[in-house]
Amino acid sequence: MIDRTVTLRRPSLVRRAMGTDSIVRRFDGLMLVAVLGLSVLGTLLVWSSTRTWAPGATGLVKKHLLNQVIGVILCMVVASVDHRAMRAYAPLVFLVSLAGLGLVITPLGATINGSHSWILLGGGFAVQPSEFAKVGLLLIIAMLLAQPAEGSDRPRNLDVVLALVAACVTMGLVMLQPDLGTALVLAVITAGGLVISGVRKRWIILLATVAGAGIFAVFHFQMLEPYQIARFTAFLDPSVDPRGVGYNSTQSLIAIGSGQLLGKGLLGGGQTTGRFVPEQHTDFIFTVAGEEFGFVGSLAVVVLLGVVLLRALKIARECEDRFGTLVAGTIVCWLAFQAFVNIGMTIGIMPITGLPLPFVSYGGTSTFANLIAVGLLQAIRVRRRVFD
Repeated sequence: MIDRTVTLRRPSLVRRAMGTDSIVRRFDGLMLVAVLGLSVLGTLLVWSSTRTWAPGATGLVKKHLLNQVIGVILCMVVASVDHRAMRAYAPLVFLVSLAGLGLVITPLGATINGSHSWILLGGGFAVQPSEFAKVGLLLIIAMLLAQPAEGSDRPRNLDVVLALVAACVTMGLVMLQPDLGTALVLAVITAGGLVISGVRKRWIILLATVAGAGIFAVFHFQMLEPYQIARFTAFLDPSVDPRGVGYNSTQSLIAIGSGQLLGKGLLGGGQTTGRFVPEQHTDFIFTVAGEEFGFVGSLAVVVLLGVVLLRALKIARECEDRFGTLVAGTIVCWLAFQAFVNIGMTIGIMPITGLPLPFVSYGGTSTFANLIAVGLLQAIRVRRRVFD
């Protein structure tokens, strides 16, 4: 007797991942390609800027690659979660981020590059809770402002007040470190969330007035640290002290200008090899692109960042629920502001602040936060037409 039993094989993991019902096929591929391109460029620039002094010549590159792998895993995990379910977890994420900021001001906190913003984990690893605070704040703001008042398409006044309280607490803890750059990003996230939610104009006018008064008070009562004042001085006139407060700005412009159109080639930058520009693998990594890849390479970085932002805007526009729109919109505000400030300070149009270039600069926590943001965008994209 012939056995005609048919054995059904379970589809492979790859086939299931690429199946018609798979969320992978609904990802925004163009955004992911742009993020990949920025990550590859960033790895090359980190290698070039650290190879002459990093342990074992490739020590920081290996660590950077490990951070990117962990970041990609976090991105995929977040992308697999329904973004509407994240609304329920927003308070928990926010409270955890506040707890991290609180730990920084305890004896567990550590000072690196003049900012008491870190928690040392051992083995050469450290975590910067203020980067995760960006994610926690945008989620809680989106949760609070997503529910419109009855009979209106605007958020309730109470929810606006709660969002502002959450922002003030977060920014207050960050300023205790002090970390002015991250505090500015948090302020942009808050302002972006309020504008996108459609709050009444009187709220915007009130906040603009308070912000102006706050800026005046900071300068009038000399509330900035000496190194922060020096950065503003160098921004206004880098030539005032080219070997002191204006050193970073001056050397940054020299590095970018020397690259001209096509650059000096990877590993060929004299400014980079000689370490004339401080922190070239983190805050000033754009100077490496300018020197070694020239105007063309610098433009490629800007174009790739533009692709990420435009695709994120498209996701925000097409999203069917207010929470998803607010999350995607505030991520655009965050990444656009941070990229503008980072690139702007290297070419002399913005004061120097400790903000890394998204997806390019060396960093662990910042890499994780950026890729978590990409995961949130992909989660919204995957389910944007769930009712069609």
